[in-house]
This record gives sequence, C-alpha cells and structure tokens, in this order.
Amino acid sequence: MVQKNLDIEPSDINIVSSKKAKKAVFATGVGNMMEWFDFGLYAYLAVVISELFFAGVSNPSLQLVFTFATFAVAFLIRPLGGIFFGRIGDKYGRKIVLSTTIIMMAISTLLIGILPTYEQIGVWAPILLLVARMIQGFSTGGEYSGAMVYIAESSPDKKRGTLGSGLEIGTLVGYIFASGVVTLLTFMLSHEQMLSWGWRLPFIIAAPIGLVGLYLRRHLDESPVFEEMEEARENEEHIPFRDIIKYYKKDLLLSIVIVAFFNITNYMILSYIPSYMTEVLHIHNTVSLVILLVVMMIMIPLALFFGRWSDKIGNKRIVQIGLLGTLILAVPAFSMMGYGHIGWIFAGVFLLGFFLSCYEGTMPSLLPTLFFSDVRYRALAVSFNISVSIFGGTTPLVASYLVHATKNPLSPAIYLMVISIIGFVIFTWLFRDTSGRPLKGSFPAVDSRKEFKEVLDQDPDDVLWWQSETMEAKEAELQAKMAD
Repeated sequence: MVQKNLDIEPSDINIVSSKKAKKAVFATGVGNMMEWFDFGLYAYLAVVISELFFAGVSNPSLQLVFTFATFAVAFLIRPLGGIFFGRIGDKYGRKIVLSTTIIMMAISTLLIGILPTYEQIGVWAPILLLVARMIQGFSTGGEYSGAMVYIAESSPDKKRGTLGSGLEIGTLVGYIFASGVVTLLTFMLSHEQMLSWGWRLPFIIAAPIGLVGLYLRRHLDESPVFEEMEEARENEEHIPFRDIIKYYKKDLLLSIVIVAFFNITNYMILSYIPSYMTEVLHIHNTVSLVILLVVMMIMIPLALFFGRWSDKIGNKRIVQIGLLGTLILAVPAFSMMGYGHIGWIFAGVFLLGFFLSCYEGTMPSLLPTLFFSDVRYRALAVSFNISVSIFGGTTPLVASYLVHATKNPLSPAIYLMVISIIGFVIFTWLFRDTSGRPLKGSFPAVDSRKEFKEVLDQDPDDVLWWQSETMEAKEAELQAKMAD
C-alpha cells in the first residue's frame, strides 16, 4: 500500500482509453444481461414453475411460497461462490473469473429448461431444480461483483458513474428480454401449452447467449488497476481473508447495508411485483408483464441519467434521493396498484422504478470504491453476496409470506419503508462521496490531457484521499499484533 504524503509523478497517473472502457462495459454488460435474463425467467415463470415442480402442495398460494423459497435458498450458496471466485480474481486477475462464471450460468440455466417435472419424477423434480439454482447462485457469486470491479477499474475517475451505469443497463435489458419472451409466449400459447413445453424455451435459448458473452470477455484486456497492483506487489504475500475481515470491518458492514437496501428494492420491483399483480391484484399475467416491461424500458434512460449525474453532483446525493423517495412514496405506490385500474397500477410500479433507477445508476461504480485494490474483489464479492443472500434473495419470499400472513396488500410497502429508514441513517453516517476520486489504493485514472494537468496541479493529499484510511488500517493491524 502507498505511504502517506507520497508525491504524484506524471508516470503514476493512469491513462485510460474511453474506447477500451466502453468495450469493457459492453462485454461485461452482455454477461450481466444473461445473468439477469436467467433470474428474470424464474421470477416471471414463478406461477408456472410452482404448478409444475410443487404439484405435491395442494394450496396454490403455498406453491408460490415454495417456489420463491427455492429462489431464496439458491442465494445461500452465493457467498461461497464469492469467496471462491473472489480469491481467484484478486490473485490471478478479474478477466479469468468473468470468463468462467458466464459459462456456468449458461449451463445451469439450460439444465432448468430440460428438467423433468413433478408429474414425471415426483419429489426429485424440485430437488433437481434446487441443484440447478444453486449452480446459478455459485457462479453469480463471482459474476456480478467481478463485473462491477472490472468496469470501475477500467474507467476514468470522472466517468466511473456514467460507465458503471452501463452494467445495470445489462441488468434491465436482461429483465426486459426475459419479460418480453415470457409475455410473447403467454400471448401465443395456451396455458396448457405453456405448462407442457412452452416454459422450457426461454431457458434453453440462454445457452447461445452465454457463448456470445464468453467470446466478448475472452477478448478483453486485464483491468489497468489490477496490472498496476501486480507491478507494485511483486513478491508481497497475498492478504488472507481473515485479515480483510479483521481490519476492514467498517467497509464490509457498509457494503452489506448498501447492498441490502439496493437489492431488497430491486427484487421487490423486478422479481416479486409480477407475481404480486397476478396473485394479489388478480391481474392477468400477460398484462402484469407488459406493465413491468414498459416501466423497465423507461428505467434504462433514467439509470443512465442518474449514473451521469452522479459524476457531477456525487453518488452519495443520488442514493439519498432514492432512499428518501422510496421511504415516502412506497405506501402510496402500492396503494395506487391496489385500485386495480391499469393506469393506476402502471403509475405505482413506475414510481417505485424511478427511485430504483437512482440505485441502478450509481451502485456499480459506488460499491467498488469501498475497498482497496488488493482486496477489492474478495471483499466486495463476499459482502455483496452475503447481503444478497440474507436480504435480496429472500425478498419475494418475505413479501409473499407477509401478504399471506397479514392479509394486508400494503405489507411489502411497509417492508420497503423500514429498510429505507435503516439504509438512509447508516449510509448518510458512514459513506463518504467517492465520485470523481481515484479508487482506494490506486493513482488517478484520466482520459484527457486536461484532466492529466488538473491532477498534477492538485495537492497529492487531496488526490490520494484514501491515504488516511490506509494509515488507520495499518495502525489497527499494528495494535492487534502488539496485543497478541
């Protein structure tokens, strides 16, 4: 790590090609699109899957709960994937992990598409479904966090928010693609045809998408920050994960909290809402999918806007807008949906989607800034996936259970409010705006002569803002060794 009061020489500044950065965004975004296409399919076909794989449960409402329980249990494997792939990513590079995870995602999704149903093999059907979902969860443990790290490390500091938002465009496109395919099938096929063979088609077409993503990722360069770190590290010992937990507890906790409110909101809107509209509001499945499809299409320019805006006014302010908006308007949004009229339902879903766009546009660039380069992949992968497993993956299950247990259709909105309050307090208290600043442990990254000169004219202590945190971590490490 860099010592305090280190001067910045012209050779220290990373010159990042915007063209290469956009190529990195596209390649990682395609893989991210496939990941969320797969997850979106499961959510949008949840009602069909519940009938086919949990036919042994007589209550249709409980069938859906069991389906979302399988969705949630698969998330428990994600932290293991994060530990496994995070270690590889910090030691051998970001690129190798991204090429591996996309193939695992494609294979596991294809497996779901060819599984026999409960009627054909009985209880083995949900067991095999769970196995396929766990493979998805394991690979996703390294996929999404790795994509965030790679884009953040390949972007100029002052465009990190703009470029990072491209990753979430992949997320939205994946959901839109899944929603569009399922909507088209439900429109063209009868319910019997969907149950018989139609539901399999979307899962099967994921395999060729994975091959395209693999081709793009194999032709990427390694991230500039990782290459810089490798040159500086030389023969230094690889930091054990127990030391990451020991010396960076605050950053890990902050990451878990941020990921929690981001993913609870994300899964509530993009995964649970279609089933909520069908099962609770009794809206036809095709209509609910079309409503969500249109909202997600509007969210794409919104996410790009908030990502670009975060580079100008700071990522902290954008996230606070999302938290306050969700806190104040979650109940009104669900109340609008409860009126039952398509216009009001659309308005309620759009309102939630607008504030989710604040997170979508900032999180891919914000989360990697919490950690230093030599621990970034592991720390982010583990904290992200632990939080997603506990909070995000359980969101559809918790929401459906709350409605089932309380008979209150507004209970999911109250859940969002509570999470937003906790998130706002902790985020405001602990997070320091990182927009336009170098990543922790790295020298500035620029893409123009003007920015290059600006960096050289600045006080090194202002540019390398993270040095005080480095010293604090070192002091804590020294005190711990002396105490031992």
